[in-house]
Amino acid sequence: MRLTQRFRAMLLLSALFLVFLYSTVHKEVVSGAEQAPKRALVRQTAVRTPVRTQVPTPPKINVSSAFRNSIPENGAYWNRLLHSGLKHTDKAKDPLSRDPPWHHCRETNQDLMDTNVHNLASYPLLLQNFLRGMKCRSPPFLMDQPDKCGENATFLLFAIKSMPANFEQRQAVRDTWGRECLHDGGLRVRTVFMLGAASTDDPDLSALLQFEAERYGDVLQADFHESLFNLTLKINTFLQWTLDRCPRVSFIFSGDDDVVVNTPALLGYLLSLDSSKASRLYAGHVIKTASPLRDPKSKYFIPMSFYEGPYPAYVGGGGFVISGALLAPLYSTCEVIPFFPIDDVYVGMCFSALGVSPEAHAGFQTFDIRERDRENLCVYKKLILVHRRSPQQVKRIWRGIHSPLLTC
Repeated sequence: MRLTQRFRAMLLLSALFLVFLYSTVHKEVVSGAEQAPKRALVRQTAVRTPVRTQVPTPPKINVSSAFRNSIPENGAYWNRLLHSGLKHTDKAKDPLSRDPPWHHCRETNQDLMDTNVHNLASYPLLLQNFLRGMKCRSPPFLMDQPDKCGENATFLLFAIKSMPANFEQRQAVRDTWGRECLHDGGLRVRTVFMLGAASTDDPDLSALLQFEAERYGDVLQADFHESLFNLTLKINTFLQWTLDRCPRVSFIFSGDDDVVVNTPALLGYLLSLDSSKASRLYAGHVIKTASPLRDPKSKYFIPMSFYEGPYPAYVGGGGFVISGALLAPLYSTCEVIPFFPIDDVYVGMCFSALGVSPEAHAGFQTFDIRERDRENLCVYKKLILVHRRSPQQVKRIWRGIHSPLLTC
């Protein structure tokens, strides 16, 4: 009888233990299943926030008198915006607020356009779309690389303007002149590609871009549509990103994804600069005398009712280099200058307002070289940049100028 009671007690204890074990395991499985989607959601939403995490105190803004005097104060819309902003800055020592909520920004601007630009309907559609977004300056990031520069100082940062579909161009850059490494003397070179969002008519490449960003760690994508006149927003967004993510950079190269760069020649040029020039550098292929194109058939058409006056001297946007020391004052100065639809002209305006003149360098060939020289590797060996080349041409030129068999 006692054995039977003991046996029953053992069975009861075993059953209770199994029930407890099952409930514990089940709870852990359910808990893990409930938490997994939350972790994924955090990952997706975190990169959609604006980059501005720790914005340094902006330097005092002093817009040069030469730039002020070069832009006439008249009835053209851009001119009115500029001089109104300058007067406000001079009085309040702070730029006008230019950051309405991103997803309602364009709708707010539509009322401004209808009120201030009487002939808006006569503008090309591309320019109309630009005007609606002129004051939209801080798009959220869809893909970010917060640890790109890390704690180590970066000597040169390649900031390449690209588009979602341009994978071949990006890969050619990674394989050749934009390869991240330590060059002679411990010079650290890093690369990022700045992208907007594809239009709704384009194939959905988001999954491929996500894989590319994770694989290479160099893709930045912001939530604005790719277009010719949004290149100004693209470069302004990159300046903002660099201030936050890579403030200890000595030099920044901004260029297109279809150029070929002789990286050793570029590094040699930067190392040759004396300290005064290295700290205030804005160099490339300088366009000294340019004016707005008034032909409505041109893709760069600028109506008189939008802007009057000449363009300042500026560097061609295919590729140029600036000092990291100018990053903060340049970005603060750009906050005062209204967006202009042509990105390299806009950058030239910001530098002119900052009081920095462009430095001409014959090694930057943003309008290509003579046709008879385009197959001559010795010509490329002496240059810093040539625009524009296919991904296949970029790789062939890069191999050629670094071949030990090349004699020049």
